[in-house]
Amino acid sequence: VPMVDLPLGATEDRVCGSIDIERALTAGTKAFEPGLLAKANRGILYVDEVNLLDDHLVDVLLDSAASGWNTVEREGISIAHPARFIMVGSGNPEEGELRPQLLDRFGMHAEIRTVKQPDLRVKIVEERALFEDNPQGFRSEYDEAQQKVKDRLVAAQQLVGECEVPYDMRVKISEICSQLDVDGLRGDIVTNRAAKAMAALEGRTEVTVEDLSRVIVLCLRHRLRKDPLESIDSGDKVKQVFSEVFGLEDDDE
Repeated sequence: VPMVDLPLGATEDRVCGSIDIERALTAGTKAFEPGLLAKANRGILYVDEVNLLDDHLVDVLLDSAASGWNTVEREGISIAHPARFIMVGSGNPEEGELRPQLLDRFGMHAEIRTVKQPDLRVKIVEERALFEDNPQGFRSEYDEAQQKVKDRLVAAQQLVGECEVPYDMRVKISEICSQLDVDGLRGDIVTNRAAKAMAALEGRTEVTVEDLSRVIVLCLRHRLRKDPLESIDSGDKVKQVFSEVFGLEDDDE
């Protein structure tokens, strides 16, 4: 699976593609030079500091993500090619907000916070030092664990097509989205898919409430409307509504 990195300072021509200047000068013919979207087709497009992307690049990503195609009109050349990719982004929200249209295109949202436990911080520092001293040896220590994760993922990919979400659970997922005032149906769709993936990862074909509880915050947190007067965290709000709908008010989950 190809993984393409979209640099923060990339130009629109680099992302979408443009005229192959070398062939135009040497052969006198017009030819298309594929961009990053063409390379990312059927792969992963990683965008670091996605919230700092220029608006014109955000428009390009939105159009490609919505249609699955990239259309290029340049100096007499008109080309459309597939651009179906999984978009992965990272960024610090304190440095700038992400446009809601693009944020909605991300299926899941994970909030990363700094580790607070002193023992874990010490372990991270020690392992970083080990990696710097011997990168290859450090990686080899985790080969067996990494292989187990790969095998588990492959098995889940083969099983996910057989996974089912019970009808009453699908209704409750949509009820949660409705109570949270989530725009559109993408939240419903992504939550159902993520719950199936979690069940497949655990080696089961039927989704349970536990599976759903592990993914629903990731799927819905970023789809809630921002209210400056709201004191509760968006993730906690999702958990609260989930517990109410499933009757788990007294459950720690």
